[in-house]
Order: sequence, then structure tokens, then C-alpha cells
Amino acid sequence: MKDLFPKLTVLSLCFAVVLTVSVFVFAQAAFAEGAAATADETKTALTPEEVSLNQTYVIAIAVMVGLGSLSAAYAVGKIGAASMGAAAERPELLGRALIFVGLAEGIAIYGLLVGILILLLKMK
Repeated sequence: MKDLFPKLTVLSLCFAVVLTVSVFVFAQAAFAEGAAATADETKTALTPEEVSLNQTYVIAIAVMVGLGSLSAAYAVGKIGAASMGAAAERPELLGRALIFVGLAEGIAIYGLLVGILILLLKMK
């Protein structure tokens, strides 16, 4: 059982990296689709400043989701190990310990929400 927690932490970190890459690809595709739609409507190409701004938005979204996921993975790994240790000694603490793990997982949700908000802000 002691060997399980480092494996779960590594698995969480791998999931965070995969989530970051997938959000980066999704945001890049969404911006390219939006740029193609506006180029068809106005028959003008994007200026280099607009392309640079789109790339900055994509990088900001990837950083927000990535850092949120990585920090949540780290927090869940540390809090999960400590809470399971406490629950092994006093089983009545298990319910309260799981609440703290859920609070740590909320960090990833906040990062994902900020990334979605940046994407929706840019799509207007």
C-alpha cells in the first residue's frame, strides 16, 4: 500500500500533462476555425499582430490548465497520503480526510474554468 501513493501521484502528473496538451490543441483548433470564419466573411487575412495575439491566448490557456492540473496533482498526492495515514490510525477521520482531497482537486477545476473563460473571451 505504501508503494501505491507515489504511483498515483505520477499518474496524476501524467494526466495533467495530457490534459494540458489536449487543451492546447483544442484551443489552437478553435482559434484557427474562428480565424477561418472571419477570413471568409470579410475576405481579409489576419494581421501578424492578430496571429501573435491568438498564439498568446493559446499559450495562456495551456499554462492556466497545466499549472492548475499540476498543482492539483501535487496537492492530492500529498494530502491523499497524509489523509490515508490518518485514517489508518483513526478510521472515523476518513470522511473529513476525503473532503480535503476534494478541496485540493478543486484547484484543477479552477484552472480549467479560467482557461475556458479565456477561450470564450477570445471567441467573441
